[in-house]
Amino acid sequence: MDHGLRRSHLGERLTELEVEGLVVTRLPNVRYLTGFTGSNAQVVVAANGSAVFLTDGRYGAQSSHEVADLPRTVYRQGYPQPLVDACRTLGIGRAGFERHALSYEGWEQLTDRAEGLELVPVGPEVEHLRRTKDPEEIALIDRAQGCADRAFEAVVLGGGLRESVTERAFALVLETAMVEAGAEDRAFDSIVAFGDHAAEPHHHLTDRELARGDMVKLDFGARADGYHSDITRTVAFGEPDPRLHEIRDVVAAAQRAGIDAVRPGVSTVEVDAAARSVIVDAGHGDAFPHGLGHGVGLEIHEAPSLRWDGGEELLEGMVVTIEPGVYIPGLGGVRIEDMVEVTADGRREIPRATKELMVL
Repeated sequence: MDHGLRRSHLGERLTELEVEGLVVTRLPNVRYLTGFTGSNAQVVVAANGSAVFLTDGRYGAQSSHEVADLPRTVYRQGYPQPLVDACRTLGIGRAGFERHALSYEGWEQLTDRAEGLELVPVGPEVEHLRRTKDPEEIALIDRAQGCADRAFEAVVLGGGLRESVTERAFALVLETAMVEAGAEDRAFDSIVAFGDHAAEPHHHLTDRELARGDMVKLDFGARADGYHSDITRTVAFGEPDPRLHEIRDVVAAAQRAGIDAVRPGVSTVEVDAAARSVIVDAGHGDAFPHGLGHGVGLEIHEAPSLRWDGGEELLEGMVVTIEPGVYIPGLGGVRIEDMVEVTADGRREIPRATKELMVL
């Protein structure tokens, strides 16, 4: 990945913001700009694209090969003073900082040491660059999704759902299968919801046992080289309540409408409305309480957000989820989710795992 080009693009934006550099402290942004994978680092990027990387003594050796293209500062104490020193090394007199990432205490520590350095709060500029993915990023998202697809086929379609298995136990089997398929880890805490628990959009795992007639909602994903995948499938363990059959058909139609609406230049509000209107027309509008989707990349939730109150324009290279759902307390719920790449001529659905209603 061309991290230098990414820093150059950021530098162009900094010139527009009338700052001479940016102090980057959010780890996903540091990784995007440098390739560093450790748990503590910062980078100062000047408007001309030059930069200084900073980390603590635990990561001196690791950063020497992951960030070999930048001057590095390995500090022993806290990082505020080295950050100020890095700004001075780069000739930065007016520095932006990520206002959404720096705590008040961190801001105090930085300003206490910033004599002669003007600090300016700046919004999510690196996140703005991260919205569109380059081909290498798309390939890693595809790889992550492939691990999730293979786990679904091996564990769900392969007979892993059985009477008396618990949500917690099944989640562990599913997550282990993703690692065995090549993932470095799960992308997030998996959602496994049996029966009426599927009525909770973000259900937390319990020891509830699977029983015949349960709908099973599975929201899971894998991570490959830092990049995430996200998929939801709803299957039936035995014949479910007929009302859930009807809900499943509504959700499937809503998702199809949402996916078909994805293309460059369309508003995220329009995509949300395309799917939501199907659910509203079926009389379940109040049972779809969340947004239609979100961006996926170095973080499992990132820009853009597909909601009724958003309004951002989709761009070629974005990867977003389309995940409508209907949730009925006491009965259960259905969600179907796929990642979709925005392409020059429309869209590409990324997951390959079947989304037909499987009665197991």
